[in-house]
Amino acid sequence: MTPRKPRTASSAKPARAPEETLERIAREALNIETLKTRKSDSLDFHDVPVWRLKEALEAAYQAGLSAASNARSK
Repeated sequence: MTPRKPRTASSAKPARAPEETLERIAREALNIETLKTRKSDSLDFHDVPVWRLKEALEAAYQAGLSAASNARSK
């Protein structure tokens, strides 16, 4: 048997990002109008160039850093 990895002290799921932050990143970085499912392939699937995806990931990372520093300063 393979030994199990020890659990970390906090096994709680991380907080979800605010919906408006995700929507803003999708609009600004990916040119995606909404993140709501619209049950249409032409509306729900998007071709995204890698440089736009990188921009979106960087924006999400920065939003996370900002949220973490705001939480620490309280």
